[in-house]
Amino acid sequence: MPDLAAACRLALMECLGVRAGETVLVVTDTEMQPIGDAFFAAARELQAEVAIITMIPRDNHGQEPPMAVAAAMGKSRVAVLATSRSLSHTRARREANAAGARIASLPGATADMLERTLSVDYKELAAVCEEYAALLTDGREVHLTTAAGTDLTFSIAGRKGHPDTGLYTRPGSFGNLPAGEAYVAPVEGTARGFLVIDGALAGIGILEKPLHIKVEEGRAVAVDGGREARLIEEIFAKYGPASRNIAELGIGLNPLARLTGNVLEDEKVRGTVHVALGDNSTFGGSVEAPSHLDGILLRPRLEIDGRQIL
Repeated sequence: MPDLAAACRLALMECLGVRAGETVLVVTDTEMQPIGDAFFAAARELQAEVAIITMIPRDNHGQEPPMAVAAAMGKSRVAVLATSRSLSHTRARREANAAGARIASLPGATADMLERTLSVDYKELAAVCEEYAALLTDGREVHLTTAAGTDLTFSIAGRKGHPDTGLYTRPGSFGNLPAGEAYVAPVEGTARGFLVIDGALAGIGILEKPLHIKVEEGRAVAVDGGREARLIEEIFAKYGPASRNIAELGIGLNPLARLTGNVLEDEKVRGTVHVALGDNSTFGGSVEAPSHLDGILLRPRLEIDGRQIL
């Protein structure tokens, strides 16, 4: 039977390639301490030179960690970011990668999630992720529709598609665990139409009712959908116009992931698409914001340059 200790060892050994004596940093917060402790114990068992930092939880996904944490990340060969709010879309993560760190980000991960999803066939998953990332890199115009009412177009011309394969063994490599998506930053200002998030939303979970978002010139200009709509408008008001940016198109590709209300897993569910709002500066875009919110779309039809790929 799977267990958390075995899942953490697998992540460190197979996904991050941790070796004895290597400098490993576990960054966690008070809400995720048990997961952080499990990774610390697993790294110690592998005889890594491991340290753990526990910080106060960030207010939102994409908010920078304290300066001391950022500095420690930049000095580590491997960093495991087991935090309740994502550090993926931060300067600290980007600069640590630039310094050569291998990084796995696990915002909001649970023991059940890690035990279920980390045993995927990574060779097969990597091949699929790289295939879809290549389609995004080669593409120019995207048309995304769903039965729930999404009808959104935008450009990805000149933008690089990124595969989240779960294999982060090269210096400077980065991704999520659990893994399994291909994603791209749409060209700023080009998105227009209607976005209906009918699956789940980061920071909220599975939605009580769909969020209907009107998009003009690359930004969310109006949101309708009850309680969740009010919550997302509060985020826009708090973090400013940049948080309204249509930041990401992602394609879920992990066969072991399922929709649970935890966006870390939800965005990897095979057969879904996610569209993020806010920051995209860490993966090829030009908008920097202290917020990055992924919304999951169910049963999408995705066309690139007129060719249906999903």
